[in-house]
Amino acid sequence: MAELVYPPVVGVARTFFKALDLRFDMHGTQHVPQHGGAVLVSNHIGYLDFVFTGLAARPAKRLVRFMAKESVFRHKVSGPLMRAMKHIPVDRSQGEHAYRHALQALRSGEIIGVFPEATISPSFTLKNFKSGAARLAQESGVPLLPMALWGTQRLWTKGHKRDFGRNHLPISIRVGESFRADPQEPVLTVTERLRGRVHELLETAQRNYPSSPKGPEDSWWLPAHLGGTAPKPAETPAH
Repeated sequence: MAELVYPPVVGVARTFFKALDLRFDMHGTQHVPQHGGAVLVSNHIGYLDFVFTGLAARPAKRLVRFMAKESVFRHKVSGPLMRAMKHIPVDRSQGEHAYRHALQALRSGEIIGVFPEATISPSFTLKNFKSGAARLAQESGVPLLPMALWGTQRLWTKGHKRDFGRNHLPISIRVGESFRADPQEPVLTVTERLRGRVHELLETAQRNYPSSPKGPEDSWWLPAHLGGTAPKPAETPAH
């Protein structure tokens, strides 16, 4: 079936990002498979992360179907778009329905996008991962594809005003090599291995990020361990 909505939406997003003069630093997009299913897993630091995660799949000419909270699908503007782009609503009180929907999509060759932290991390460090992504990969037999974003929090994130000015902000996107999870491997072990891969990519993106704070008032987007003023993580990292 022809994709009548998703490609134009991607085009609008690209035009918007060009108007903002964002400076993209994107590596590893060759790891996105050109055919077949995969679970694309990313950290979550800003409201536009699903757009940037989806952009990483465009060099492979793939469209990512994201699992997103059900309330987004009830919004009068975003709802019709989300449904037309075949994203998957997640009602946390009935999560198995979304899980079965995603499993069917993976088996039919789709790429499913998952943010396993389940919510934006206000510390901009990795929270603990939910096990859904690992479970999906194990049950469907598709690879896990880790990736990391950095800089997206400076545009729009929880607790801060959005900044859509022409500020030439750098946006770093890192996609790692995919790996398959043995169906017999404990799901928690797979989840921690996946989190470790995302953590490595995130650290690489942070080390190579071409921007530094202009002063103490501009360090809100940096985590505490990098000298910023973001809140310290409420959870102790698993590494």
